[in-house]
Amino acid sequence: MGARIASARVGVMILVDSDILIDAGHEVQAAVQFLDLHAAELAVSAISHMELLVGCRNKAEQNKLERFLSRFQSVPCSKDISERAVSLMREYRLSHGLLIPDALIAASCLQLNFALATKNRRDFAFIAGLQLANF
Repeated sequence: MGARIASARVGVMILVDSDILIDAGHEVQAAVQFLDLHAAELAVSAISHMELLVGCRNKAEQNKLERFLSRFQSVPCSKDISERAVSLMREYRLSHGLLIPDALIAASCLQLNFALATKNRRDFAFIAGLQLANF
C-alpha cells in the first residue's frame, strides 16, 4: 500500500514541497490560496529550503526567499529522519527510482507524522504510510 490521500485537517502539520513554494513565489493562484488557507499548519524541510536557495540568482533574491520562508516552521534533517530516508532508499530506489531529496522529504513526514503537499504526487505515491495532502 502506498501513500494515503487526505484532506488537510485542522491541527495536522503539512510539509510543503518546493514545487508549491516555487509556484507561490510566481504568484500562481492555487499555490497562494493553499498556503493562505493552511498558514498556521505549514512547515518546510531543510531540503526544500536548500532547493530554493539554488534558484536564487543574487543576494536580493536570497533575502526575499528567506523572508518568505520565515513564515513556515522549519524542519531540519535529524539523525532519525536521515536513517528513515536511508531505509526508504533501500526499499524504493531500485523499484521506483526514489531520489535522495524526495527520500529525505518523505522521511521527514513519516517521522513527524506530517502530511505532504506536493504537485509531484507520482514521486511519492508509492511510499507506504505517507499521507499526501489534497492540493
